[in-house]
Amino acid sequence: MTGKKFLNSLANGKSDVIQLFLNLLEKLKLNYCVIGGLAVNAYAEPVVSLDLVLVLAIGDIEILLKQIKVSEEKFSIKEFTHSLNLEHPDSDLRIQIQTDERYQPFIKKASVKNVLGYEMKVASLEDLLLGKIWAYSDEERRKSKRQKDLADIMRLVETQPNLIEQLPDKIRKIIS
Repeated sequence: MTGKKFLNSLANGKSDVIQLFLNLLEKLKLNYCVIGGLAVNAYAEPVVSLDLVLVLAIGDIEILLKQIKVSEEKFSIKEFTHSLNLEHPDSDLRIQIQTDERYQPFIKKASVKNVLGYEMKVASLEDLLLGKIWAYSDEERRKSKRQKDLADIMRLVETQPNLIEQLPDKIRKIIS
């Protein structure tokens, strides 16, 4: 079974929503990069996630939202303080577009990587780690989400031990 088929079966996918969404980004020529747990899979042993977390160039967000509203793809949109969440009735996959402006510079250094059979633009290793540090350090986030971010930090450091130098002391002490 391929990575795509595996992920889609876990997401109860009646259609390949990740590929639909990536195709839409490509069709609209939108500038983005993946920054969540799926992005970590580009640099470390894969772990399954039903969240596709990405950052879109600020000017591209409205273009995407307008297209989704007229599209036949049936995405629903929910707005939150620092994100837009998209869902599709054909899958349990959640697409989260991070709107926190701190992530915008990540897009320029992103490169195309293969993640579970999908070709997608992924944040650089250093940017991805920085984003995970920000997410873990945000005490307003649910503890379970923060623990997942800590696990992602650990996965990155295990594959690239030199990254431990970039961790704040508080996190370094926890994972050492």
